[in-house]
Amino acid sequence: MIRILIAEDQALVRGALAALLKLEPDFDVVATAADGREALALCGQLAPDIVLTDIEMPHMTGLELATCLGEQGARSRVVIVTTFARSGYLRRALAAGVRGYLLKDAPADTLAAAIRSVHGGGRAVAPELALEGWGGTQDPLSERERQVLRLAGEGRSSADIARQVHLSEGTVRNYLSEAISKLGATNRIEAYRMARDAGWL
Repeated sequence: MIRILIAEDQALVRGALAALLKLEPDFDVVATAADGREALALCGQLAPDIVLTDIEMPHMTGLELATCLGEQGARSRVVIVTTFARSGYLRRALAAGVRGYLLKDAPADTLAAAIRSVHGGGRAVAPELALEGWGGTQDPLSERERQVLRLAGEGRSSADIARQVHLSEGTVRNYLSEAISKLGATNRIEAYRMARDAGWL
């Protein structure tokens, strides 16, 4: 049996995925989680073979979850199922050690085949993204620029961001200014939107 943990913040989608996968004779859905942090804790307890996760979730994204699992040396293999058909997300996912990247509109049998392939040591990437993932514009942002830009996009002030990431307010402003400059944006909100649309956040 392939033991699967599902991490998805939308209850309806989470339930539908679980119900769908339970129909497969060789799949066992051992747990579901509403966010990345809960999923990480459950992985520590259950050590599933496959972690099926969305990208954007509260508390910890699917990409951050994959990175944490990799740093912990977990044997769980990560498959992302998302609505984001962006090569920037795919590149970051592959860099985080993700073994599968599928879109939510993929047929059920495609998802099942991808899980079996990844469990067997292979990779599974949505064909419409596979070629695009090797080309396109490279992400110009550093990890710290990405972090402060994400918080700025949530409407936080430089002072709030500084407190949250344990930097001085001046340093936060420098990171934001650098990100705005790299993206050719006019302000932090435009820079956030551009980076998000490219899949870099």
